[in-house]
Amino acid sequence: MIVVVRHGRTAANVGGLLLGRADPPLDDEGVGQARRLGSACAGLDVARVVTSPLARGRATAEALARGLGSAPPIEVDDRWIELDYGELDELPLADVPAATWATWRADVTWAPPGGESLAALGVRVRAACTDLVAEAVRRDVVVVTHVSPIKAAVAWALGVGDDVAWRMWVAPASVTRIGVVDDGTPSLRGFNDLAHLG
Repeated sequence: MIVVVRHGRTAANVGGLLLGRADPPLDDEGVGQARRLGSACAGLDVARVVTSPLARGRATAEALARGLGSAPPIEVDDRWIELDYGELDELPLADVPAATWATWRADVTWAPPGGESLAALGVRVRAACTDLVAEAVRRDVVVVTHVSPIKAAVAWALGVGDDVAWRMWVAPASVTRIGVVDDGTPSLRGFNDLAHLG
C-alpha cells in the first residue's frame, strides 16, 4: 500500500495563500496534527517514509515516524515537492485574477510565470508512484507531501488525466491510501481521511 499523507497545517494554509515552494513551518495546530498522523498509520507494516524536501513535509514525516514506534527510515524525494506556483506563490487565493483561474483550469500545460504546469507535476509524481510499486506490493510505504502531488497520485491510481485535480480538495494532515496488487495495478482505497484528527 502507498499511504499518501498531506503535511500538517501552516499559517499560510490558514491565511488562504497559494503555497508552493515557499517554506513556512507548521503552526501549533499543524504540529499536533503531525503527531496524530502516527496513530492513523498504526498497524501498517511500514517499510519506509518518503517525504517532500520542504520543511513542513519533513517535520510531518518525522513526527509521523516517531508515532509509529518502529522508527522506519525517512527518505527525501524531490519529486514529491509541491507544485511550483512561480510568481503566484504566497498570493491569497482571492487575489488570483479570474482570467488566470480560467486559463489554468482549461489547460493542464499552462504554468504560472516562473512556475510549473499540472502536466509537468503529473509526470514527476507518476514516476515517483511507479518507483514505489514493487515495494508497495509487499509492504506499506508512507509518503508525506502536498496538495497537488496528492491529486496527481490519485489521478495515477485512477488512470485519469491531470485535469481531475480541479475536482478534488485535500485537507491538511489527511490520509489517502492507494493499494497495489501483485501485477502492479494501483487502486484508490481511501481519500482525504481525517478520522485520526478527531
